[in-house]
Amino acid sequence: MANDGMEEKGAIQVHSPTPSPSAKMSQETVECSKRAPIIREGYGQDGQHVSLLVNDFKVSVNALDGIFYQYNVSITNGDKQVVEGKDIGRKVMDKLYETYSSLIAGKHFAYDGEKSMYTVGPLPQNKLEFAVVLEGSYAKCDGSPGRANGKRTKHSSLAKTFNVEISYAAKFPMKSIALALQGNDVNKINDSLRVLDIILRQHAAKRGCLLVRQSFFHDDVRNFIDVGGGVSACRGFHSSFRTTQGGLSLNMDASSTIILTPGPVLNFLLANQNVRSPHQIDWGRAKKMLKSLIVKATHRNMEFKIIGLSENSCDEQFFTLKVKNGDGTSDEDQTIQITVYEYFTKHRNVHLTYSASMPCLDVGKPKRPNYLPLELCSLVSLQRYKKALSTMQRSSLVEKSRQKPRERIQIVMDAARNNRYEDDPMLKECGISIEKSLTQVDGRVLDAPTLKVGNNQDCIPCNGRWNFRNQRLLAPKKIQCWAVVNFSARCDTSYLCRELINSGRNKGIDIDRPYTIIDEDPQCMRSSPVMRVEKMFEMIRSKLPGPPDFLLCVLPERKNCDIYGPWKMKNLHEMGIVTQCISPVKINDQYLTNVLLKINSKLGGMNSLLAVEHVPSIPLIKETPTMILGMDVSHGSPGQSDVPSIAAVGHKVVGSRYWPLISRYRASVRTQSPKVEMIDSLYKLQADGEDGGIMRELLIDFYQTSQHRKPTQIIIFRTSVYQSIYGFACRDGVSESQFNQVLNIELEQIVKAFQQMGETWLPKFTVVVAQKNHHTKLFLANGSNNVPPGTVVDTKVVHPRNYDFYMCAQAGMIGTSRPIHYHVLLNEIGFSPDELQKLVHALSYVYQRSTSAVSLGKSCLLNAVTIKVAPICYAHLAAQQVSQFIKFGDSSDSSSGHGFTSAGDIIYPELPRLHENVRSSMFFC
Repeated sequence: MANDGMEEKGAIQVHSPTPSPSAKMSQETVECSKRAPIIREGYGQDGQHVSLLVNDFKVSVNALDGIFYQYNVSITNGDKQVVEGKDIGRKVMDKLYETYSSLIAGKHFAYDGEKSMYTVGPLPQNKLEFAVVLEGSYAKCDGSPGRANGKRTKHSSLAKTFNVEISYAAKFPMKSIALALQGNDVNKINDSLRVLDIILRQHAAKRGCLLVRQSFFHDDVRNFIDVGGGVSACRGFHSSFRTTQGGLSLNMDASSTIILTPGPVLNFLLANQNVRSPHQIDWGRAKKMLKSLIVKATHRNMEFKIIGLSENSCDEQFFTLKVKNGDGTSDEDQTIQITVYEYFTKHRNVHLTYSASMPCLDVGKPKRPNYLPLELCSLVSLQRYKKALSTMQRSSLVEKSRQKPRERIQIVMDAARNNRYEDDPMLKECGISIEKSLTQVDGRVLDAPTLKVGNNQDCIPCNGRWNFRNQRLLAPKKIQCWAVVNFSARCDTSYLCRELINSGRNKGIDIDRPYTIIDEDPQCMRSSPVMRVEKMFEMIRSKLPGPPDFLLCVLPERKNCDIYGPWKMKNLHEMGIVTQCISPVKINDQYLTNVLLKINSKLGGMNSLLAVEHVPSIPLIKETPTMILGMDVSHGSPGQSDVPSIAAVGHKVVGSRYWPLISRYRASVRTQSPKVEMIDSLYKLQADGEDGGIMRELLIDFYQTSQHRKPTQIIIFRTSVYQSIYGFACRDGVSESQFNQVLNIELEQIVKAFQQMGETWLPKFTVVVAQKNHHTKLFLANGSNNVPPGTVVDTKVVHPRNYDFYMCAQAGMIGTSRPIHYHVLLNEIGFSPDELQKLVHALSYVYQRSTSAVSLGKSCLLNAVTIKVAPICYAHLAAQQVSQFIKFGDSSDSSSGHGFTSAGDIIYPELPRLHENVRSSMFFC
């Protein structure tokens, strides 16, 4: 059986799929002993103490003897059909309280907009039924275009009757909050906190806000930030309750969501398609974009939902109109065929300027069209835009939405004051009072780790950053046989090569002159991206004596270039050639240094090491073979979930190599079903020639690169999984149930991988979840600047029982820094709090392609710098790069040999395996 070349004595043995009796026994033991997240094991002491503010407001609860009662709510209309819309549901329930307050003993309730409501104390009866009448304006008989049987439009007052049934479901005591704050009965607090958050949502709904989970947005043009393409960022605020060591807190933060810019539909289409004239509009794209949007008809002051566009232009789209007799009555049999344009201009006296040659909006039913001229319609406000933003839109958003710490503090304070939660009747009944000042907390600033660079020199980062000016790389690689390819980019490639060679020489990299510079044939520019890549490789083969060691690729666009995916796949999957893509705007030493850092890492060089690696002297790692894993799951972009090749999840794991180093990694990437959070390919039952899973691949690599030592310790850094609205461990993040899945699904797969390879022993594990999607912000007490790099908080605002801490590894240069929230789920290795926090901090400085503590991505919507440990960053980069392979698979002949994986009735292409020449490299740098 194939065993990846590990046949020598002492190698990890690869056994048959049937495990040995001892392995079976070990497996059964593991499966029976379910793991649970550990409780806090102490607090860190190292570092310089600093006084901080956190965007939490202390909450006092004076009615802990109260009981929450939950009731099921069913709302049906006159036809006994269930009403499911949240907006109409809230209107009905508001009217119910207004009409029948006395019948429910004046009890205020919190309604979730769907099927549940909550009260403090019981209602008079366990089951109640009410008839609720809503008044509203409607079009009684509609003679607008497309209505076959309508008369002339008349506005009337319509009384709609709804039947509301309320029935008792459950109850739970508010004292669970107090018990959870003491670290007891923590699993029972979910229900109480859910009710409190529903009260906040209802409070915002009554103020006319758009609700997005626990974030709320007002319809105020002062909150809108135009980012181009017909969309805007809408500023609002996040508000949720959470339990901390300091007690119950209200967490409030600035928040943003992307909405369609309200206004005339035509203006939106012109901006969305970036055209100047209506004649340039692509109506096929427009139809897809407009479907299901809500518009207001200016000539009638009514709102409609768009279902499509008319097949013909406004002056050619006919419909049947019934006409009146001379006495003003309508003749059932007398009809005429008339165009929409003629109807509005002659029969409704509406002046139309430019609608004649454009399609109409269809706001009717699938079998009963109702056409409106496009210029009479405007998009209503606060409609969310759920598609992926373009690069230009993201850049515009970042540029226009930056908020310095002092500004962000003011936004939070204003939101807390303006929302007047103290006046909310439900919060009053709960006995809740909220302080008006931010929470003060003591933090610590860890010293930056010392780095080793070339000539055995020490490099001490300053403010989370360092540079290679007048310094050499630790282990530079000589670059000999290489070439430059230019895909029609406007770039002086000769000048670029000279400067790259000179910059490399200063960093210790010996770079020969490129063998050749190949410019794309201008006739190929109009070909498909795959064809352009194939044509380029034909020229590469003809002009080079053999496969190069390295290719420098100059792309015409900086972001989202459609050549990038085919080019990477051709090199990494088929040819096995290391490649670096660039699109330089300004060629200077800093830019070239950043490029050289990536190239050197990809070719197997080392840019820098931690001084504690160089000795080595990392506690608990220096003498015990230890593998570090970075694990991540990322989904397709918004609006792409219906495209199988894009929606397939690229899950990825990177594993450390060359123990006792912690700076060298390799990646393993697979696909799985969309929206599945748990990584399901860590272990696979292996047969001849089949993939044994991610862990088998990484374990063999660790053994081969670490002096034939097997890892007896594994440190796992996992990105946060489901971002649950009502998560336990963090009110806006990972839930307790997801922690258990990480420990008992993913960790069990790793155990099975060991057992499959014939091992009857198990390594010790330390598991840390790194969560970035939360709303906790740290500020200096004076609010002037961002917190210093290395800031750690593990008291007061952390969980009352679980083992967690916040760390901000880098100084935010723009906007407000957002710390990473680390949750320690398992610590069998036995790191002390100081040792673990120092390790996490140090791993933020081993990111080989950067000269700063890791800063992976700027969150546009939350206007914050996000910092994570390097293993997770590498995992993210690896999947991001390899996922480009499947974006064009259907159009690539080279992809026809790929395997497929199924999820339900949908077949997703498996990622093509990397060429053996690059499989073990840091190709993702």
